[in-house]
Amino acid sequence: MRASELLVQAARRLNGAGIPDANRDARKLLAFALQIDPSRLTLVLPDDVSDDQAEAFHGLIERRAAREPVSHLTGTRLFYGRNFRVSPKALDPRPETESLIEAALVQPFSQVLDLGTGTGCILLTLLAERTEASGVGVDLSDEALEVAKANRDALQLAQRAELHQGSWFDAVPANCPPFDLIVSNPPYIALSEMADLEPEVREYEPRLALTDEGDGLQAYRDILANVQAFLAPGGRVMVEIGPTQASDVTKLMQQAGLAGVETIPDMDGRDRVVLGRKSTE
Repeated sequence: MRASELLVQAARRLNGAGIPDANRDARKLLAFALQIDPSRLTLVLPDDVSDDQAEAFHGLIERRAAREPVSHLTGTRLFYGRNFRVSPKALDPRPETESLIEAALVQPFSQVLDLGTGTGCILLTLLAERTEASGVGVDLSDEALEVAKANRDALQLAQRAELHQGSWFDAVPANCPPFDLIVSNPPYIALSEMADLEPEVREYEPRLALTDEGDGLQAYRDILANVQAFLAPGGRVMVEIGPTQASDVTKLMQQAGLAGVETIPDMDGRDRVVLGRKSTE
């Protein structure tokens, strides 16, 4: 069977399963099954496909029809121009999180701390973009840290990125100097919102990285209660938020004594990042 025929059948199967962007997903998975760059897929569509390749592709399509994320099937996800290894053990990088990266890069920094690092995509992207900087990433999950370590090694950042297991600031080594940038994409989905998530997120992403099992604000309370002790004078703290949380997180930052608090929208104009600064006085 030709690759083009397989692709038509797969897109039809995914459409029937209610998969958004079924054609796009079918193309990505066919390229993965054929072990070629997706940009070359059109060139090989007239070619015959081996039985083994067709069988592997059918298996991928059935798993996608069951709402397993494409990134989990291929093992990678693109974030800020780089491919990151992903796993069900760590939250997938999301395009909206690139808004935090863009905001962080507006000003220079030399020491960055990433709280709840997951795949390491935020920390490692910031260090890859700022070759003079170094940083620390912490996560409660050992399994997530294994993913982050693999990404760190793939990006050749082991000399500048430390990774430690533990809860928030408890995992930061005692000998670390104050950080001039602290970032976090914490679990911010309220328990009451979990049932409304897409199956790809609700059923396949680690629950620990999604929700605090409460109002979605506990991580911000925990982080901001202690952030002053770890920030250098003039240092910034930046957290990703849900689109309805700007007001609450702004109040928490102000209560923590941070100055110049502001909200930064994502590419779709939704509130996405709240930024605060430590006074220089």
